[in-house]
Amino acid sequence: MSENGETCFVKRIIIALMKNDTHVYDEDFLYEVLKNRDRRFDGRFFFGVTSTKIYCRPICPSRRPKRENCRFFDSAAAAEKEGFRPCLRCRPELAPGESTAFDGDEGMALGEKRLAVLAARALQCEEPEAGGVGKIAASLGVSDRHLRRVFAAHYGVSPLRYAQTCRLLFARRLVLETGLPFTQVAMSAGFGSVRRMNALFRERYRCNPTELRRGSNAGPGAESVSLRLPCRPPYAWRELLDFLARRAVAGVEEVEGSVYRRVVVLESKGGVHKGWIAVSPDQRSSAFFAPSTLKAEVSLSLAPVLGRVTVRLKRLFDTDSRPEDVEKVLGDMTEACPGLRVPGCFDAFEMGVRAILGQQITVKAAHTLAARLAAALGEKAETPFPGLYRSFPTPRKLLETDGDTLGRMGVVRSRQRALYAFAEFTLSGGLEPRADIEGQIRDLQKLPGIGEWTAQYVAMRALDWPDAFPHTDYGVKTAMGNAPPGEILKTAERWRPWRAYATMYLWLGHGEKRKA
Repeated sequence: MSENGETCFVKRIIIALMKNDTHVYDEDFLYEVLKNRDRRFDGRFFFGVTSTKIYCRPICPSRRPKRENCRFFDSAAAAEKEGFRPCLRCRPELAPGESTAFDGDEGMALGEKRLAVLAARALQCEEPEAGGVGKIAASLGVSDRHLRRVFAAHYGVSPLRYAQTCRLLFARRLVLETGLPFTQVAMSAGFGSVRRMNALFRERYRCNPTELRRGSNAGPGAESVSLRLPCRPPYAWRELLDFLARRAVAGVEEVEGSVYRRVVVLESKGGVHKGWIAVSPDQRSSAFFAPSTLKAEVSLSLAPVLGRVTVRLKRLFDTDSRPEDVEKVLGDMTEACPGLRVPGCFDAFEMGVRAILGQQITVKAAHTLAARLAAALGEKAETPFPGLYRSFPTPRKLLETDGDTLGRMGVVRSRQRALYAFAEFTLSGGLEPRADIEGQIRDLQKLPGIGEWTAQYVAMRALDWPDAFPHTDYGVKTAMGNAPPGEILKTAERWRPWRAYATMYLWLGHGEKRKA
């Protein structure tokens, strides 16, 4: 490529990243992206090679195909719809996902991209016979018809087709990365039977699971299954781990060295599944301080709900973040710590309770209260780790606990009312992320004891909202020179739609001297 051609390509890359949408770019541009193996576009599109009928990520290490042999797709499901099979080298099922920010996709109304992405995440971990698209649409606060229209516009396929592809690709991951029996693989991936899974493998991939696993060295450990969680570099793992360590609920969570661990309890139609997870940088492909892949060890007892566990882990560790998108908006703020993530949560209720307990007190004091609550109301858990021995109490358990019991733990009356209301809100489905995030934040603030700070913090960590901004937070106000609230909000306008990331940078610069 000539010097002028390179300059032109760089300019188009910048424009592409600013618009954050591949739909509007011509295929010649996308071909230049894949020729350069530009990691910034990993997961934004896939390309299929007509001569081999294989589809890949733009970072695939294989030899570059000829331009005339390439076709481009918005999603893996769209590629498979056209008869392409996933590459065994770049593993399309491992491509990072998308943010739920309102980022101005062309041709889509405000919030429609968030709606599509939230629906996609729900489909990725939906259980068989769980209610399908209609139930997901209801949980997101929209009609079934509207969801189908928006979803097809964004992903190029129907929700049903997308869900089927997700199940196949997740089963493919389990076949390649674990030694789970195929019956367990089928159940974990959401298939009703091994026969159904095998039939789709032959139809889509022209092989069966046995042939695919042949030659793989993967196998389950004595007590766990290993899964990879790819992320876009840079990734500020140390800072995220420090954040979680300061808020770890004793007995429920722990951070040891470079590893985060926690107790997990998930309900499903098959019953209650209890176990543990441990996440650390994948040392095979990355360094501790800037991993490009995380490694998750999941206890075998959680195998039936591995899909849900994986989606929650991706949310907790913000693996779908695109650091370059954040950097181009926040600018110099990101230089001190490139790749800083917004820590999500594994359990939204647990995180919300922790936030309520942390109102107007220090992080250390909130840590003590949360530990007392877990010790008194949580159930015992068996794990191979001495520091993990209890689950966090459920909303129902909290509602069954009288105020005097909470009072003896140090929870004052006003916090008790807030906790009870929050538990009822959770059981009613209030913590399921919705497209109308502003309305959801207002609903949170209608609860007794839930103010602007708590609602924004919950939106930031539990509701997949990268533009949440707890502007009344002590650390935020101090970092911004104790300016009036109106002035702080006005200044933060330039950080949209990444104000949650700006909050993390403000807290980092202020030494995390704040609430929650």
